[in-house]
Amino acid sequence: MARNTRIVVVGGGYVGMYTALRLQKKLRKGEAEVTVIDPQPHMTYQPFLPEAAAGSIEPRHVVVPLRKVLQKCQHLTGRVTAISHADREVTVELAAGHTTTLGYDVLVVAPGSVARTLPVPGLAEQGIAFKTVGEAIYLRNHVLSRLDAAATTLDPALRRRLLTFLVVGGGYAGIEALAELADMARYASRYYENINREDIRWVLVEAANRIMPEVGPKMGRYTVERLLDADIEVNLDTRVKTMVGGHVELDDGQSFDTDTIIWTAGVKPNPMLEHTDLPRDARGRIECSAELEVNGMPGVFSAGDCASVPDLSKDDPEAKTSPSAQHAVRQAKVLADNIVAHVRNKKLKQYKHSYAGSVASLGLYKGVAEIYGIKLRGIIAWFMHRTYHVSRMPTWNRRVRIVFDWTGALFLGREVVSLGQINDPKADFDRVAGGGPRPAGQAQPAPSGVPSDPVPVGRAVS
Repeated sequence: MARNTRIVVVGGGYVGMYTALRLQKKLRKGEAEVTVIDPQPHMTYQPFLPEAAAGSIEPRHVVVPLRKVLQKCQHLTGRVTAISHADREVTVELAAGHTTTLGYDVLVVAPGSVARTLPVPGLAEQGIAFKTVGEAIYLRNHVLSRLDAAATTLDPALRRRLLTFLVVGGGYAGIEALAELADMARYASRYYENINREDIRWVLVEAANRIMPEVGPKMGRYTVERLLDADIEVNLDTRVKTMVGGHVELDDGQSFDTDTIIWTAGVKPNPMLEHTDLPRDARGRIECSAELEVNGMPGVFSAGDCASVPDLSKDDPEAKTSPSAQHAVRQAKVLADNIVAHVRNKKLKQYKHSYAGSVASLGLYKGVAEIYGIKLRGIIAWFMHRTYHVSRMPTWNRRVRIVFDWTGALFLGREVVSLGQINDPKADFDRVAGGGPRPAGQAQPAPSGVPSDPVPVGRAVS
């Protein structure tokens, strides 16, 4: 293949960033040009988002700046809107606002996944996902601001609404976010004279009859027991019927009001894939071979949440790898090696990885783990969770910073202050610049894709 092969990587997440990292190490100088395209200038290490939201880790330390670590690659901040393999072109909407097309010789399609939503009335207006560092920061500020508001009202119904928090989805993301945020809220309550731990209500709703299926039934039951011990209400085999205006109705007859609805009910492939000519399966994932090459398209590769990859570790020929960070990181290694082999006209390798196990945090000093069939719980599992994920964090720079964050939190405690102003940083300036104060009860504008914080009745507005 000709020198200066153009390699385009769509997505800067687990697969995109790890693939580009390995390519810049493996490729010889002048052998290829690698371009990474992502809407964000960083990769987010999602397993640490719950701790970032709870104040154990500085949010900036759970993201890896792409330009800093991919110095031998070109990085474009933009959103891929279409792919035409017939023309070997990628259409990109750049951060500056204009649209351009890029040609390629080798393409890596790894835009990842987005939150899977359901037609629940009120979800779009009231819910927020938990997949980005922006959402983690927002939820941290939001939860603490609800405590602030509850401490300043005499209305019992409003107080109950402010201190009620709902998490929908009992997978890893939902359970870890729930456990960490609940721990943070309970920790923060000690600084409020008129709020007790018992006043704060956390509710989990899961449509299946178990939570965290990855750790097995026994460990799932143990997890439920720990959540119940922490006074968290667990509703299995239950669905949300409506959440219009923050009034939640469940299909088992329960109903309550809340200002906080965290939606973690699964993921689906990035909708951008609908604007490509790549082959996809019934679930919308890109159909790939065991070599991580897109079926029928030599030179086009995919992996991660958006890819349907044969699971060679199982006897079932129809089995596919699960959408997990564990697979994404390992697939990226094989994918990068296969791209190098493709550039050099060598044989590609198949991806095969047996399930090693799972680890999950259930809040400070609590966790569950299943490693090669060995089940662990409590502080040992919690320690393994932290050890494993810090070892997987890209670059020593971020690993050291995270360990420093943990050490500081261990001796100095968590930071429990809401910086809600970052959700509307121009509010005060608007007042002094002539805009005047917003009317009481009017919602403050929030960043795109994030619900605003309503100003509750009875809450003072300066």
